[in-house]
Amino acid sequence: MSTPTHSAGFRRHGATALQCLAVAALCYGTGRLGVLTQMVSLRVTPVWPPVGVALAGLLLFGLRVWPGVLLGAFLNSLSRWPWGPVLLLAPLGDTLSVICSYTLLRRVGFRRELDRLRDPLALLLLGVVGTLISATVGVGTLLLADVLRGSFWSTWSVWLAGDTMGVLLVTPFLLVAASARRPRDVLLSRWLEGAALALAAFLVGIVMARGSSLLFLGFPLLIYAAFRFQRAGAAPCALVVSTFVTVAAAHRTGPFNGHDVSRNMMTLTLFNGAVSLTALLLAAAITERNRTQEEITALCARLSGVVTKLEGDENGHRLPPRDGP
Repeated sequence: MSTPTHSAGFRRHGATALQCLAVAALCYGTGRLGVLTQMVSLRVTPVWPPVGVALAGLLLFGLRVWPGVLLGAFLNSLSRWPWGPVLLLAPLGDTLSVICSYTLLRRVGFRRELDRLRDPLALLLLGVVGTLISATVGVGTLLLADVLRGSFWSTWSVWLAGDTMGVLLVTPFLLVAASARRPRDVLLSRWLEGAALALAAFLVGIVMARGSSLLFLGFPLLIYAAFRFQRAGAAPCALVVSTFVTVAAAHRTGPFNGHDVSRNMMTLTLFNGAVSLTALLLAAAITERNRTQEEITALCARLSGVVTKLEGDENGHRLPPRDGP
């Protein structure tokens, strides 16, 4: 007969196993989508979503789901390269890079709500530290396995940029989605505004992917999304806009037509980085401002209550006037 302690432990381990499988499945699924945007040989892409998924999984569920990260990385390697050392070492490099980024973020007190200005900056700086491991191990393994086609540094730069963009674009979106709750007492006009913003993000993304002179159109939309909806609007809009532009870069259409891979890669990396940082930093700054304003309003209300109570006590202790001389 199982004791309550054994039953609780079994449920806990079962939940962890399900979380690991969910992380692995999502890493593999987004990896299959990521290879569609490859810009160099061997399916090395400028945006690699599985790294963002893996980091979000660790931030949401804890370090215990690292086997799911490793399994997802192995499945992605199995579908991208022929059998060899790369199938063993590259997944290890991806897993170690995510664990490194997670550990550093925890050390600096990163909050997955992304409601402080320091959190997007930490995600950028410490996420890059982790991706250095995955890019170096991955491309080094391709070189040792004698399957590298092209320059080491060009492939390394694309790998590094792809992992970094995965962290900056996919991780915030998943963190915001995981913390989303159905708002209560929201006016219909607010829902219509949100639907219009989503439609505008898709339309602007399509337009931006058609010409280099139109790349700037996404930034007013990101600013509006950050002001009106903070993280819930800024992170999805940034992901949608960057997706359309990344697909255009992979197919060398629109602003990426007629240019070599190096120039397109640099343009795309700078654009995606600017989009992500603009959305996240502005949303965090506005969230901090709103929280400070709410705290000041609450403090003023408490002070007003204290003053009212003191005035009432003073009036209660005041002696009544006498009738005669």
